[in-house]
Amino acid sequence: MEMIVGGKKVSKAKTLKVYNPYSGEIVDDVPDGDINDVENAINSAIEGKKIMKDLPLHKRVEILENVSTLLLEREKELSETIVKEVGKTIKEAKNEVIRTSELFRYAAEEAKRIHGETLPFSSLKGSEHKRGYYVLEPIGIVGAITPFNVPLSLAAHKVAPAIAAGNAVILKPATQTPLNALILGELLLEAGMPEKALSVLTGRGSIVGNAIVKDPRIRFLSFTGSVETGEYICQNAGMKKIGLELGSNSALIVMDSADLDKATQATVDGGFSLAGQVCISVQRVFIQEKVYEEFINKLVEKTKRIILGDPMDEKTTMGPVIDEQNAQRIVEWIQEAEVKGGKIVTGGKRNYTLIEPTIVIDTPLETKIMQNELFGPAVALRKIKSLQEAIDLTNRSIYGLQAGVFTEKISEAFKAAEEIEAGGVMINEGPRYRADFMPYGGYKKSGIGREGIKFAIEEMSEMKVICFDLKE
Repeated sequence: MEMIVGGKKVSKAKTLKVYNPYSGEIVDDVPDGDINDVENAINSAIEGKKIMKDLPLHKRVEILENVSTLLLEREKELSETIVKEVGKTIKEAKNEVIRTSELFRYAAEEAKRIHGETLPFSSLKGSEHKRGYYVLEPIGIVGAITPFNVPLSLAAHKVAPAIAAGNAVILKPATQTPLNALILGELLLEAGMPEKALSVLTGRGSIVGNAIVKDPRIRFLSFTGSVETGEYICQNAGMKKIGLELGSNSALIVMDSADLDKATQATVDGGFSLAGQVCISVQRVFIQEKVYEEFINKLVEKTKRIILGDPMDEKTTMGPVIDEQNAQRIVEWIQEAEVKGGKIVTGGKRNYTLIEPTIVIDTPLETKIMQNELFGPAVALRKIKSLQEAIDLTNRSIYGLQAGVFTEKISEAFKAAEEIEAGGVMINEGPRYRADFMPYGGYKKSGIGREGIKFAIEEMSEMKVICFDLKE
């Protein structure tokens, strides 16, 4: 496929291959972009941001609504593309396309609510004759760098609010999964996005991504990915606004009053969907000792129902991880937990990129699976005596994206909600839950800023104060 630079398709002699995580086969190739491509995209965006700023709000809404419709019309093609390049099951891929369509419709609705407020200047002595207000204006050029795991929806979380706010956009998809983003770029242009205001650049993060990060003409940079890359961005982005959605090792707390059927289902859904490759996947599970054994039995029973295999097969409920290198690392972490005293009660084996859904119980705290982000299909269980112990263990992390708590006691729910250090606390729900309109982001090394359409629009805008002195 060709990349998009300033609304025009561009091919290059040097390309990067896109591989199917399940079969290892080549799906397609894309241009291996370079610094010159970034420069061309930014020069185009400089013109494009002026066009976008002058675009009437109803035209931005129209573009967003058109994209929403076009996504559903191309659902089959996009779903199959996501399966081939990401390894999601076909059901997961279809859901992502539908979710992305809804995201653009949310953005269209939220665009109609962009407004400022009047300011009470006369409340200040000496300012009795002043009147004024503030407005939100487009920030200019938004750079968006997206990950491999939920590529279409996470691109939408950056592109849709950027358009709603009236900005030009340069999108850099993950090297492993660029195809769906290129299709999205085609749909945006078909929907009426001004050509100069859109680029979708393929290439290596170390070259294309790095150039986007460092260029001062890009006024807002939105990145989803690893903590290491996020820290690099902070050190190299210069004077621009940034939004970082980084890693997590999300915890789920299960108290003895919990509905265990619901809690175990949330663990399965949150721990093994997309083979555990979601930043808010359930990874650490702390269970009160009274219900520990019962929870394990129910969880193992549900986990064994997962059908591992070809993601294009409608019967498959869990597919592969993104590549063999990560598959090897995930299994090594599971084995380390076992060597240090944990016990694997189901799973733990690997066939190329397919890893059995794995449950480790009695997991020592000094293991990688308890301390870092696994990004794979395994959950680590540990017995706790009290809610306070569970909260302390939850907070014993460099991350703080989301957490879940299962309890029937309102006092426990409020205590957990108030004391857990995370951007979101889900009560009687797993940390994997996300509504696309809610503020989404983390504490500590889980990131900076918040996504969610309304909140992203605010991040991608500049605030301007206008004041009149009416004294004659």
